[in-house]
Amino acid sequence: MIDYNRSALELELESKTAAFIRDQIIPYEKDPRILSHGPSDELRCEMQAKAKVAGLLVPHLPQAYGGYGLNHRQTATVFRASGFSLLGPVAMNLMAPDEGNMYLLDQVGTPEQKAHFLRPLAAGEKRSAFFMTEPDGGAGSDPSLLATTARRDGNHWVISGRKWLITGAEGAGIGIVMAKTESAATLFLVDLPHHGVVTERVLNTIDRTMPGGHAVVRFDDVRVTPDQILGEVEGGFTAAQIRLAPARLTHCMRWWGAANRAHVIATDYAYHRQGFGKALIDHEGVGFMLADNEIDLHQAMLTIDHAAWQLDQHGPLRDDTAVSGRAKVAVSEALFRVADRSVQIMGGAGVTDDTPVQQIFRDTRAFRIYDGPSEVHRWSIAKRIKATYRAVHAGR
Repeated sequence: MIDYNRSALELELESKTAAFIRDQIIPYEKDPRILSHGPSDELRCEMQAKAKVAGLLVPHLPQAYGGYGLNHRQTATVFRASGFSLLGPVAMNLMAPDEGNMYLLDQVGTPEQKAHFLRPLAAGEKRSAFFMTEPDGGAGSDPSLLATTARRDGNHWVISGRKWLITGAEGAGIGIVMAKTESAATLFLVDLPHHGVVTERVLNTIDRTMPGGHAVVRFDDVRVTPDQILGEVEGGFTAAQIRLAPARLTHCMRWWGAANRAHVIATDYAYHRQGFGKALIDHEGVGFMLADNEIDLHQAMLTIDHAAWQLDQHGPLRDDTAVSGRAKVAVSEALFRVADRSVQIMGGAGVTDDTPVQQIFRDTRAFRIYDGPSEVHRWSIAKRIKATYRAVHAGR
């Protein structure tokens, strides 16, 4: 049975994180360095310097990289607190895609790869990108359509192809690239910038949380050596699963904090705003929406904690989308309902940038697509249900 008791370290980090976000990061939310494609690297480095002083940079990582060695369920507590500002995860260097890339490097990287790629990433000296998704005709939710290739050329591999919606590619110093080799996928590490890695354009999207935005990138015969293979040759899908199962949950954790912020702001607005002779919160229509927000937030928190506990017990390779996929669908849709109601409660004020509620709404809407849209996860879960039914009822 899952133990919901919080350790002393966990509670201390939650409290420190909440104070850090409130006192030092929320004041940055109107900073002009928050651009249409996310916070600038200047702003990121400035905030991360403050997180380091506060002892809150990469709290999830092992102590060897400056963290506290938290497990997945402990991480959930801290990440939820960090998400109270959309800038919080960036400030604490636990935002996607860097957080997932750090986890993957720690799990499967060689000592040399960890020294060269993971250590500067954990220190905030570099950002990273995970090059997996491709334009039409290539891999998206269906990785079997992978079109980017890596062919052998003597003692080297040569990567060619196009990727898109690559978060953080513009300005990244480290790339993890998924490419098709002889018969399956392989992951490669690439130092950036690289003359053969060309950013064709940065897409304009509804979110603006992640530094570097989301880019279309071309690989023009990028030559890499065998020591740049991350994991095993032809083991790319297995390595990606090690990364993606926890990453779905850490998305849930961070955006839970953002949705909670929207709910807090909407509650304050409803308490003080008067209409038809009384405060909005005293009108059933508004009060019931706030009640539904609390229900969704509580159920989402329990879902996150249960899924994180299961990952701690069994590991990401036992996940097979059953745990993180279910959680990602349930939580992303619940948090979007919270953000949507918060906008509605605030009326006209909810669609302005006077508060972060409208941006939380936009970012949370995008979350329902990132790391697999709800429909793909439901399809995968339905396949599992069918397979389980057939196995149970075989021969009847």
